[in-house]
Amino acid sequence: MIDVRNFDELGTFSNDWLNAHYHFSFAGYHDPRRMGLGPLRVWNDDTIQAQTGFDPHPHRDMEIITYVRKGAISHKDSIGNEGRTEAGDVQVMHAGTGIVHAEMNLEDQETTLFQIWIMPDAEGHEPGWEARQFPKEPVTGELPALVSGRDAHPDAMRIHQNAAVHGGRIATDASVTHSLDAGRAAYSVVSEGAVEVNGTFVDTRGGAVITDEDTLTINALEPSEIVLVDVPLN
Repeated sequence: MIDVRNFDELGTFSNDWLNAHYHFSFAGYHDPRRMGLGPLRVWNDDTIQAQTGFDPHPHRDMEIITYVRKGAISHKDSIGNEGRTEAGDVQVMHAGTGIVHAEMNLEDQETTLFQIWIMPDAEGHEPGWEARQFPKEPVTGELPALVSGRDAHPDAMRIHQNAAVHGGRIATDASVTHSLDAGRAAYSVVSEGAVEVNGTFVDTRGGAVITDEDTLTINALEPSEIVLVDVPLN
Protein backbone atom coordinates (compact mmCIF):
# COMPACT_ATOMS: atom_id res chain seq x y z
CA MET A 1 0.00 0.00 0.00
CA ILE A 2 1.23 3.48 -0.88
CA ASP A 3 -0.27 6.42 1.02
CA VAL A 4 0.73 9.73 -0.57
CA ARG A 5 1.09 12.92 1.48
CA ASN A 6 1.18 15.91 -0.84
CA PHE A 7 3.41 18.86 0.03
CA ASP A 8 0.46 21.23 0.57
CA GLU A 9 -0.97 18.80 3.17
CA LEU A 10 2.05 18.93 5.48
CA GLY A 11 2.28 20.76 8.80
CA THR A 12 3.97 24.15 8.60
CA PHE A 13 5.96 26.66 10.61
CA SER A 14 7.58 29.91 9.53
CA ASN A 15 9.35 32.91 10.99
CA ASP A 16 11.76 35.50 9.62
CA TRP A 17 14.54 32.98 8.91
CA LEU A 18 12.94 29.50 8.72
CA ASN A 19 10.19 28.05 6.55
CA ALA A 20 9.50 24.47 7.66
CA HIS A 21 7.14 21.74 6.47
CA TYR A 22 6.57 18.72 8.70
CA HIS A 23 5.85 15.24 7.33
CA PHE A 24 5.22 14.00 10.89
CA SER A 25 4.01 15.67 14.09
CA PHE A 26 6.71 18.03 15.37
CA ALA A 27 6.91 21.01 17.74
CA GLY A 28 3.60 22.90 17.54
CA TYR A 29 2.20 20.69 14.76
CA HIS A 30 0.33 17.62 16.03
CA ASP A 31 -1.61 15.11 13.94
CA PRO A 32 -2.33 11.77 15.68
CA ARG A 33 -2.36 10.08 12.25
CA ARG A 34 1.21 11.24 11.60
CA MET A 35 3.30 10.28 14.61
CA GLY A 36 6.14 8.59 12.74
CA LEU A 37 6.81 5.23 11.14
CA GLY A 38 8.56 2.64 13.29
CA PRO A 39 11.68 4.34 14.71
CA LEU A 40 11.38 7.19 12.16
CA ARG A 41 10.04 10.10 14.19
CA VAL A 42 10.78 13.32 12.28
CA TRP A 43 11.06 14.37 8.64
CA ASN A 44 11.23 18.14 8.26
CA ASP A 45 11.61 19.99 4.95
CA ASP A 46 13.42 23.19 5.97
CA THR A 47 14.28 26.35 4.04
CA ILE A 48 16.83 28.45 5.96
CA GLN A 49 17.53 32.02 4.94
CA ALA A 50 21.08 33.20 4.21
CA GLN A 51 23.30 34.03 7.20
CA THR A 52 20.86 32.50 9.71
CA GLY A 53 20.21 29.11 11.23
CA PHE A 54 19.74 27.01 14.33
CA ASP A 55 21.72 28.45 17.25
CA PRO A 56 23.37 26.05 19.75
CA HIS A 57 20.80 23.69 21.30
CA PRO A 58 20.94 20.25 22.95
CA HIS A 59 19.85 16.75 21.91
CA ARG A 60 20.21 13.28 23.34
CA ASP A 61 19.39 9.71 22.30
CA MET A 62 18.49 10.41 18.67
CA GLU A 63 20.09 9.72 15.28
CA ILE A 64 19.76 12.96 13.28
CA ILE A 65 20.40 12.85 9.54
CA THR A 66 20.61 16.01 7.43
CA TYR A 67 20.28 15.74 3.66
CA VAL A 68 21.19 19.06 2.04
CA ARG A 69 19.19 19.80 -1.11
CA LYS A 70 20.41 23.29 -2.02
CA GLY A 71 23.10 25.55 -0.59
CA ALA A 72 25.08 24.31 2.41
CA ILE A 73 24.85 23.92 6.18
CA SER A 74 27.71 24.52 8.61
CA HIS A 75 27.85 22.34 11.73
CA LYS A 76 29.58 23.00 15.06
CA ASP A 77 29.11 20.98 18.25
CA SER A 78 30.15 20.64 21.87
CA ILE A 79 32.51 17.70 21.25
CA GLY A 80 34.72 19.60 18.82
CA ASN A 81 33.27 18.72 15.42
CA GLU A 82 33.00 21.38 12.71
CA GLY A 83 32.11 20.97 9.05
CA ARG A 84 30.25 22.28 6.01
CA THR A 85 27.84 19.97 4.15
CA GLU A 86 26.87 20.97 0.60
CA ALA A 87 23.90 20.16 -1.62
CA GLY A 88 23.60 16.46 -2.38
CA ASP A 89 25.70 15.50 0.63
CA VAL A 90 24.67 14.09 4.00
CA GLN A 91 25.64 14.50 7.65
CA VAL A 92 24.82 12.23 10.59
CA MET A 93 24.81 13.25 14.25
CA HIS A 94 24.54 10.68 17.06
CA ALA A 95 23.06 12.64 19.96
CA GLY A 96 23.67 9.72 22.34
CA THR A 97 24.39 10.70 25.93
CA GLY A 98 24.07 14.36 24.99
CA ILE A 99 25.40 16.90 22.54
CA VAL A 100 24.95 20.63 21.89
CA HIS A 101 25.15 21.72 18.27
CA ALA A 102 24.47 24.61 15.90
CA GLU A 103 23.44 24.27 12.25
CA MET A 104 23.96 27.54 10.38
CA ASN A 105 23.48 28.67 6.81
CA LEU A 106 26.58 30.81 6.36
CA GLU A 107 26.00 31.12 2.61
CA ASP A 108 24.74 34.11 0.65
CA GLN A 109 21.72 32.14 -0.58
CA GLU A 110 18.97 30.16 1.12
CA THR A 111 19.65 26.54 2.04
CA THR A 112 17.06 23.79 1.74
CA LEU A 113 17.42 20.47 3.51
CA PHE A 114 15.68 17.43 4.93
CA GLN A 115 16.10 16.86 8.65
CA ILE A 116 15.38 13.22 9.53
CA TRP A 117 15.29 11.89 13.10
CA ILE A 118 15.48 8.16 13.83
CA MET A 119 15.26 6.71 17.33
CA PRO A 120 18.38 4.67 18.25
CA ASP A 121 18.31 1.00 19.21
CA ALA A 122 19.29 1.88 22.80
CA GLU A 123 19.93 4.86 25.03
CA GLY A 124 23.39 6.05 25.97
CA HIS A 125 25.42 5.70 22.77
CA GLU A 126 28.54 7.82 22.47
CA PRO A 127 27.73 11.11 20.72
CA GLY A 128 29.35 11.80 17.38
CA TRP A 129 29.13 13.48 13.98
CA GLU A 130 30.12 12.56 10.42
CA ALA A 131 29.55 14.02 6.96
CA ARG A 132 30.18 12.56 3.54
CA GLN A 133 30.04 13.61 -0.09
CA PHE A 134 28.05 11.49 -2.53
CA PRO A 135 28.13 11.21 -6.33
CA LYS A 136 25.82 13.69 -8.04
CA GLU A 137 25.22 11.76 -11.28
CA PRO A 138 21.94 9.81 -11.70
CA VAL A 139 21.81 6.38 -10.11
CA THR A 140 20.71 3.11 -11.71
CA GLY A 141 19.70 -0.31 -10.44
CA GLU A 142 18.97 -0.39 -6.71
CA LEU A 143 18.56 2.89 -4.84
CA PRO A 144 21.86 3.21 -2.93
CA ALA A 145 22.11 3.35 0.86
CA LEU A 146 23.67 6.59 2.13
CA VAL A 147 23.19 6.02 5.88
CA SER A 148 22.51 2.67 7.52
CA GLY A 149 22.69 0.52 10.61
CA ARG A 150 22.02 -2.64 8.59
CA ASP A 151 24.68 -5.27 7.90
CA ALA A 152 23.74 -5.24 4.21
CA HIS A 153 25.19 -1.74 3.79
CA PRO A 154 28.76 -1.79 5.18
CA ASP A 155 29.89 1.20 3.08
CA ALA A 156 27.16 3.59 4.26
CA MET A 157 27.56 6.06 7.11
CA ARG A 158 26.52 4.26 10.28
CA ILE A 159 23.60 4.86 12.63
CA HIS A 160 22.55 3.02 15.78
CA GLN A 161 19.35 1.48 14.40
CA ASN A 162 18.28 -1.28 12.01
CA ALA A 163 17.21 1.36 9.47
CA ALA A 164 18.65 2.90 6.34
CA VAL A 165 18.45 6.16 4.39
CA HIS A 166 18.61 5.65 0.63
CA GLY A 167 18.78 8.38 -1.98
CA GLY A 168 19.88 9.59 -5.35
CA ARG A 169 19.07 11.38 -8.57
CA ILE A 170 17.16 9.57 -11.33
CA ALA A 171 17.22 10.54 -15.02
CA THR A 172 13.98 11.11 -16.92
CA ASP A 173 12.19 7.84 -17.79
CA ALA A 174 14.78 5.83 -15.85
CA SER A 175 13.87 3.60 -12.90
CA VAL A 176 15.48 2.41 -9.69
CA THR A 177 14.31 -0.36 -7.41
CA HIS A 178 14.15 -0.98 -3.68
CA SER A 179 13.26 -4.21 -1.86
CA LEU A 180 11.37 -4.19 1.43
CA ASP A 181 11.91 -7.21 3.68
CA ALA A 182 9.07 -8.71 5.69
CA GLY A 183 8.13 -6.61 8.71
CA ARG A 184 9.54 -3.41 7.23
CA ALA A 185 8.11 -0.23 5.75
CA ALA A 186 9.43 2.88 4.04
CA TYR A 187 8.81 6.59 3.87
CA SER A 188 9.96 8.32 0.70
CA VAL A 189 10.05 11.97 -0.31
CA VAL A 190 10.63 13.43 -3.77
CA SER A 191 13.23 16.12 -3.25
CA GLU A 192 13.03 17.29 -6.85
CA GLY A 193 10.96 16.37 -9.89
CA ALA A 194 8.12 13.84 -9.94
CA VAL A 195 8.07 10.06 -9.83
CA GLU A 196 5.79 7.04 -9.86
CA VAL A 197 6.28 4.48 -7.10
CA ASN A 198 4.78 1.19 -8.28
CA GLY A 199 2.57 3.28 -10.55
CA THR A 200 1.47 5.77 -7.84
CA PHE A 201 2.26 9.40 -8.62
CA VAL A 202 4.29 11.40 -6.07
CA ASP A 203 4.98 15.06 -6.87
CA THR A 204 7.78 17.41 -5.82
CA ARG A 205 8.36 17.48 -2.02
CA GLY A 206 5.50 15.07 -1.47
CA GLY A 207 5.92 12.00 0.72
CA ALA A 208 4.61 8.45 0.69
CA VAL A 209 4.13 5.85 3.41
CA ILE A 210 4.91 2.47 1.87
CA THR A 211 3.73 -0.74 3.56
CA ASP A 212 2.99 -4.29 2.41
CA GLU A 213 5.04 -3.90 -0.76
CA ASP A 214 7.84 -6.38 -1.49
CA THR A 215 9.57 -4.53 -4.33
CA LEU A 216 9.40 -0.87 -5.26
CA THR A 217 9.99 0.41 -8.77
CA ILE A 218 10.56 4.16 -8.78
CA ASN A 219 10.23 5.71 -12.23
CA ALA A 220 11.26 9.32 -12.84
CA LEU A 221 8.82 11.31 -14.97
CA GLU A 222 11.37 14.13 -15.23
CA PRO A 223 14.86 14.67 -13.78
CA SER A 224 14.23 13.75 -10.14
CA GLU A 225 15.81 13.18 -6.77
CA ILE A 226 14.35 10.88 -4.12
CA VAL A 227 15.18 10.11 -0.49
CA LEU A 228 13.77 6.96 1.14
CA VAL A 229 14.00 5.69 4.72
CA ASP A 230 13.59 1.91 5.26
CA VAL A 231 12.60 0.99 8.83
CA PRO A 232 11.46 -1.99 10.91
CA LEU A 233 7.90 -1.89 12.20
CA ASN A 234 8.59 -3.87 15.39
